[in-house]
Amino acid sequence: MKSELSNEPMRVGVKASRAYEVLIGRGLIDQAGQRIRAVSNAKKAVIVSDDVVFPLYGALLESSLGKSGIESAAYVFYHGEDGKSLQNYASLLEFMSDMRLNRDDLLLSLGGGVAGDLGGFAASTFLRGIGFVQVPTSLLADVDSSVGGKTAVNLPSGKNRAGSFYQPMLVLCDTAALETLPEREYANGCAEIVKYGMIGDEALFDKIASRPVKENYAKVIRACVEMKKRFVEQDERDRGVRALLNFGHTVGHAVEKLSEYRVPHGRAVAIGMACVTRAAVRKGLCEESTAERLEALLTSYGLPCETACDSASLAEACLSDKKAVNGGVNLIMPERIGACRALYVPSNEMIDWISAGRKNG
Repeated sequence: MKSELSNEPMRVGVKASRAYEVLIGRGLIDQAGQRIRAVSNAKKAVIVSDDVVFPLYGALLESSLGKSGIESAAYVFYHGEDGKSLQNYASLLEFMSDMRLNRDDLLLSLGGGVAGDLGGFAASTFLRGIGFVQVPTSLLADVDSSVGGKTAVNLPSGKNRAGSFYQPMLVLCDTAALETLPEREYANGCAEIVKYGMIGDEALFDKIASRPVKENYAKVIRACVEMKKRFVEQDERDRGVRALLNFGHTVGHAVEKLSEYRVPHGRAVAIGMACVTRAAVRKGLCEESTAERLEALLTSYGLPCETACDSASLAEACLSDKKAVNGGVNLIMPERIGACRALYVPSNEMIDWISAGRKNG
């Protein structure tokens, strides 16, 4: 692998239903046109972005595409989780129709996880599938949502309930974009990085405990992408080992839903990880030191370890999660730092598990 200071980006190849590369380095938005031209003959592209990210990077991306002979137009939506609505999805499809895109053309998602999920789902369904490129600009999207092919929009009944598995043809992680990342968004991304350390890489966990993520962006992103690549290649459709990537997410999604998405994804996942780890300790599945080390690391990145939501409401929201099965939930439980396993919890035991996971439970 090349270093972050070299001219060439780091590369991670993903071999899924569509093989593609994840490039990690500085200046990739400016190089997007030539990088895309190497994998696509598209003549047109729609850029999907929000009203916070597009003013920062939209003109640079449009210019880069234009230099490579790709005509582009931008679909810009109001930032936030509400962007993943059925109404916004339908509006985006009409926008793509008005552009007269054909199946050789492209959709580029520029931004965080909302832009990636919305854009990816639109790309997977428009004309039964057009080319799709991820250009993440948040740390959370760099390390997690831009890789692996999960796309979705939300329904009133829950998050990500309408979606598809649709792999991108290229992912461009421009680390220069992280220099404008607000501290709150930085912390959100760090929550997902902590997750990777918890489920399969104690060395990564220790590394980000001893040195801030922002001091070593490219190498940390590469470590997370390489781990996710292994899960995706083994279990693209999320029916087996890939479920470990959901550590903290079942409770986290419940927190998001109950807060009406005022609690952002990373902070909610931090709460979920802390909750299930405390429950695992109290149920005798792991040592107390595991919970102590996890909470210390989350706290060091300004992330919460508890929610004000009551246990009954959390349990009910967990049971309505899209991953609920046979009247219960497969919770991802830690055995130690770097090792987790799935544990089926039936519906009649969910409140007990959630209560066991409360900080003062």
